[in-house]
Amino acid sequence: MLKKPLKELLQELEHELLRLGYTEGSMIFYRNRWKKLIQFAEKQDEIFYSEQLGINYVEHHYQILEKDFDKTLSQKDTQELRIIRMIGDFQLHRTVLRRYYKHKKLLTDSYFQDISKGFKIYCEYKDYSKVTVDHYVKQSERFMDFLVSQGTRDCHNIDLPIINRYIRTLAGYTYKTVEQNICSIRAFLRYLQEQDILETDLASKTPMIQARKQTRIPSVWTKEELEALIGAIDRGNPKGKRDYAIILLACMLGLRVTDIKNLTFDCFHWETKTLSFVQSKTRETITLPIPAEVGWAVIDYLKYGRPKVDSPILFIRHLAPFLPFAEGDHLHQIIHSYMRIAHLPTLKKHRGMHSLRHTMASKMLEHDTPLAVISDILGHTDTSSTAVYLKVDVKKLKQCCLDTPEVGS
Repeated sequence: MLKKPLKELLQELEHELLRLGYTEGSMIFYRNRWKKLIQFAEKQDEIFYSEQLGINYVEHHYQILEKDFDKTLSQKDTQELRIIRMIGDFQLHRTVLRRYYKHKKLLTDSYFQDISKGFKIYCEYKDYSKVTVDHYVKQSERFMDFLVSQGTRDCHNIDLPIINRYIRTLAGYTYKTVEQNICSIRAFLRYLQEQDILETDLASKTPMIQARKQTRIPSVWTKEELEALIGAIDRGNPKGKRDYAIILLACMLGLRVTDIKNLTFDCFHWETKTLSFVQSKTRETITLPIPAEVGWAVIDYLKYGRPKVDSPILFIRHLAPFLPFAEGDHLHQIIHSYMRIAHLPTLKKHRGMHSLRHTMASKMLEHDTPLAVISDILGHTDTSSTAVYLKVDVKKLKQCCLDTPEVGS
């Protein structure tokens, strides 16, 4: 694709932002910044946009590099960086990437809206989990939005070149994010073929990235970090009682966030001291013993912390209206709030609820619990998924090392 002069490029970017429904207030902001960029480019005798031109611009006007080195970048500075990144993305991909999607309807064309509704019904018929259905639908909608930005307004016209162009927009994301996106697109393409919208099996021709999940080391907590986190919880107030029980379920029983949020009163069998529920991911029923500390934390919450509301869901929000947690709520805010109280670094590693599950598995491995047993407790259908935790057990890794004879010169 031939480069277009900066002024022409910005005109096309403006049309795309207007198509996407950016407000007049936002457009005024962008136009002012673009005007400054054009003036800067003219002084530099630059006709075309380049990444170096964008960097020189923000450095000249906002001293971004110095602030970044000193770690004093403000939110306003970050916004200035987003502006030049948007221009670079649009020049490269002819679309606007990394947009804020929450609470916004992505598809406005009735044709694509109908396609999306049909794909959702298809996924539900396939008996995918609710989380998987939502993920597939959202990712397919982003793909369809990309199609529109490329001038493709009919799914019959999808071909491998446009699929590959979309995949290139994922550059820079983590392996897992790219993998999830491509899985979603492949499922969407299979649906289109089964509906005779596509004649060619593009799903099987869509490349999967060649990487292994096991290359990524899980994020785990040290004993001291966990003690500091739990010690920061005020178990004297209702919200603290709830959060304490949630965190214990994650780090002592290894429950997934979705499963914790879906727990009902009927899941707890107090007479046998067991917890039984259907896992959201595998659809398999799992029964786990309830450790005394977990059991008393849940009882304390039920008796003295939980608002008196008529809902079978155990854990609910403590702000009116008193409802269960939203489906897309990963409860990161609970962890991060107590990390700040405990003065634990929030940027050290990925520190979400799932990291507590990783920690439980790693601790069990340290105590020589067989992988098959850990796999059963975590609800893995394949022990190869559990084998990733071997990477965090340094002692076990050392045992795998072989003594090799020295080679003489």
